[in-house]
Amino acid sequence: MDRLFDNVLVTGGAGYCGSILVPDLLQAGYKVIVYDIMYYGADHLPVDNPNLTVVEGDLRDTEHLAAQFDGVDAVVHLGCISNDASFELDEALSTTVNLDAFEPMIVAAKAAGVKRFIYASSSSVYGVSDEPDVTEDHPLVPLTLYNKFKGMCEPRLLEHIDDDFTGVVFRPATVCGYGPRQRLDVSVNILTNHAVNKGKITVFGGDQLRPNLHIQDYSDVVQLLLTAPHEKIQGEIFNVGYQNKSIMEIAQIVKTVVEELFPERGELPIVVTESDDPRSYHINSDKIARVLGFSPKHTIEEAVRSLCEAFKDGRLPASFDDDKYFNVRTMKKIGAK
Repeated sequence: MDRLFDNVLVTGGAGYCGSILVPDLLQAGYKVIVYDIMYYGADHLPVDNPNLTVVEGDLRDTEHLAAQFDGVDAVVHLGCISNDASFELDEALSTTVNLDAFEPMIVAAKAAGVKRFIYASSSSVYGVSDEPDVTEDHPLVPLTLYNKFKGMCEPRLLEHIDDDFTGVVFRPATVCGYGPRQRLDVSVNILTNHAVNKGKITVFGGDQLRPNLHIQDYSDVVQLLLTAPHEKIQGEIFNVGYQNKSIMEIAQIVKTVVEELFPERGELPIVVTESDDPRSYHINSDKIARVLGFSPKHTIEEAVRSLCEAFKDGRLPASFDDDKYFNVRTMKKIGAK
């Protein structure tokens, strides 16, 4: 689709998903501002690109953030303290960043003349559900503060939309695959790291259902939301997931791919242990296919292959020892407040 906007600001753009999205946006012709606290640095971004501006900043510093909105057409809000474990590390940090800073940012963006605001929520807002297919109108039953705050921010955005300010929410599944700012603390990536570098796959629980989304499909859906007509997305919430699989099914995919790519290793054992993580849900992503014609194209198997290639090429050294692949460990190390 043709671009509707020229200037896009991505909060959290130096994170895992941003490390694929930002280069894709530049390739598509956008001028991009990344606003990020830089817990993980920005060396993985194409900082030499004249159309990229990288700003180190805190989402809670509304005045500093508001100054960056000048001349910006669209905001993609990825920035947050990501996932449940990080919340347990420092509840006050997570509350101020993920919840308290949200509405002031919306107000500042709208006041600056931003035309479109895309909010990355999370499919984890559903918590545990026995429904065979969880659609966007399913009640939110968050199990953790991370899930709860993600859900609470959605109506705060939608309260501010009008004819000149388009707001849309997407609820991505758990992202997987290789990214220049790699995370190895999410399900598919964890299992692949164990398989390649420990010689066995450790499964916690196994029966929990998890929806998954390849990191390239994540980037593609954001680009679609930047180009979609106002009337199709205004005030809408979209699930975005691809393969709903149990943790054990994901482990079997990992086992098959790793055994194929590393035949010299022989057969990989799968070790099952108890889990204290009950999250289980099966999301339905028919709405975004129906309304916007979006269907994910990249499989869990592709994600595992991309990680295996990165391990083979030496792009992910010290994959268990280096804190940078693990959000909680990094935040502890730098004393994030």
